[in-house]
Amino acid sequence: MTGLAVLAQARWPEPGDGVPPKVPGFVHSPFAPLAAEVAQRCLVRRYPDGPLPAGNRTAVVLVSAGGDTASAAHVRATVAAGGRIGPLFFFQSVPNSVAGHVAARWGLDGPVVCLSPGGDPRAEGEAQADLLMYDGDAAQALLILIELAPDGTSGEATAVLLGEGTRQ
Repeated sequence: MTGLAVLAQARWPEPGDGVPPKVPGFVHSPFAPLAAEVAQRCLVRRYPDGPLPAGNRTAVVLVSAGGDTASAAHVRATVAAGGRIGPLFFFQSVPNSVAGHVAARWGLDGPVVCLSPGGDPRAEGEAQADLLMYDGDAAQALLILIELAPDGTSGEATAVLLGEGTRQ
């Protein structure tokens, strides 16, 4: 396996953070705004001039044990009450929708992978990034680790841009 090099990283929350900016097309839950904001922070630290050029082969690996629990709880409660689910919930119900949003916004043209870890989230995400680079599917990987708080109103996220280190 490789020694992955950390090219940039960011967290949510960082000092001074309030509420993450809304993301068009995503409603109700902080999951997508947290993932998009931490990815933005990370990528800006490495690429301050914006989207990457075509052919960058940057993968997105999103790792979350719980996923968007806030949206799931809202859908469950709405259905139980006999209500109608808004169409945006079908779109945002899978984590790869926000990963795809980040990839499109930044021009990341590598694979998009979402994992629900059984063990250490960072280790499993790094192993997936390593595999994508080892197989030649990606030159670097944006690893997003995200979990919502139990009440679904906030959460924590980390984004790490990984590149190849020294092969062993």
